[in-house]
Amino acid sequence: MAVWDDLVGQDRLQEQLGAAARDADALVTAERSGEPRPEASKMTHAWLFTGPPGSGGPTAARAFAAALQCVSPDRALGGAPGCGFCDGCHTALIGTHADVTVITTEGLTVGVKQTRELVRGAQMSPSGGRWQVIIIEDADRFTEQAANAVLKAVEEPAPRTVWLLCAPSLEDVLPTIKSRCRHLTLRTPPVEAVADVLIRRDGVEPEVAHAAARATQGHIGRARRLATDAAARARRAAVLKVPLRVDDVGGCLKAAQELVDTAAEDAKQMAEEVDVKETEELKAAMGGVAGGRMPRGTAGVMKELEDKQKRRKTRTQRDSLDLALSELTGFYRDVLALQLRTRVPIANEDVRDAVERVARASGPERTLRRIESILACREALDRNVAPLLAVESMTLALRAG
Repeated sequence: MAVWDDLVGQDRLQEQLGAAARDADALVTAERSGEPRPEASKMTHAWLFTGPPGSGGPTAARAFAAALQCVSPDRALGGAPGCGFCDGCHTALIGTHADVTVITTEGLTVGVKQTRELVRGAQMSPSGGRWQVIIIEDADRFTEQAANAVLKAVEEPAPRTVWLLCAPSLEDVLPTIKSRCRHLTLRTPPVEAVADVLIRRDGVEPEVAHAAARATQGHIGRARRLATDAAARARRAAVLKVPLRVDDVGGCLKAAQELVDTAAEDAKQMAEEVDVKETEELKAAMGGVAGGRMPRGTAGVMKELEDKQKRRKTRTQRDSLDLALSELTGFYRDVLALQLRTRVPIANEDVRDAVERVARASGPERTLRRIESILACREALDRNVAPLLAVESMTLALRAG
C-alpha cells in the first residue's frame, strides 16, 4: 500500500506531491554526491495545504512526509518514493520517525512557547532521515506571536527542513506566511469514494458505508466514526431531532441544554481516557510514589499538566458542539433543497420525514435565516461566548425562523 492510498479523491494533489518527492530525492542525491543542485525543481521548503474540514489536509501532509523519508530499495531501480512499506514510510506514517514532527493542537491555540521550541529544532540537520519535516495540523490556530516566530523560520529555512502547514483556507493564515509557501488546495472527496474506503479498509457493510458517507457529505473522519460507532450515531440522531423540538421557548431551552451537556460529556469521557494515564506517567517520571506525596519542586510541572488538560477539555467540548452545529446546518441545507425543488440529493436520507415536515411548514427565506443563526452561533463560540448562552440564542432563532 503506497503512502498516497489514504488520500481519498485527491488524484491531482497526489501527482503534485509525488513529483515534488521525486525532485526532493534528486536534490538530496546531488548534495551527497557534490553535484550542482537541479535548476528546475518542484520541491520547496514550505507548503500550505488548505481545504474544507474532512478533505484530508493532515493526511496529505503525513503522506508527503513519508514519501520524503522513503528508503525503499526499489528507489535505486527507479521506483517512486512513498512505497508505504519501508522503515522510513512506516515510521513517518505512525508518528515515530525521528525527523518528522507533528504538531496537533489540543488546546484552542498554538502558543508562542511551543512554537519557539519547534523553530529552534528546525534549524538542526536531519538526525537520520533525508529531510527534517515539521507538520502543523492547525496553522490557523497560531497566536500572533507564534505566527511571527514561524514566519522567521519559513523566511530563513535550514537547507534540509520542510514545513507542511494545514489550514481550512488561505484567509486563516498570516499573509506573510502564505506568501512564502507553495499552496495546494484539497477538495471534498466524492461520497462514493468515501464509501468505498469504508468498505475496503474498515470492513463496513456497503449500506452503512454509503449512508455514513452521504450523511457527512464526504468528511472522511466523521464518516468512519459514524459508520463504526453506535454512540456517534445515537448522538447524531438526537441532534437531528432539534428542528422538531423548537416549537416553544421551553423546548428551545431544553434542546440547547442537552446539546451543551452532550458536548460536555464527550469532553469528560475523553479526559477520563487520557488525563489519568498522563498524570500517572508524569508522576512516575518525577519520582512520585503511588498514593504518596510528590517530591519537592514538582508542583509547577504538575500545574502545567493540569492547565494543558483543562485546555484540551475545552477544545474537545467546542469541537463536539461544532460537529452538532455542522449536522444542524446539513439538515437545513436539505430542507432548503426540497423547498427550492433542486435535483441535489439530500444528505440526511434517514430522517427524510423530518426534513419534509420542516420544509412544508416554512419557506426558503426562513430556512436561510435559520442557517444564518447556526453560523452566528459558531462565530459566537469562536469569540469565547459561554456555550449555553450561544446555543440558547441559536435555538430561539431557529424557532423564530
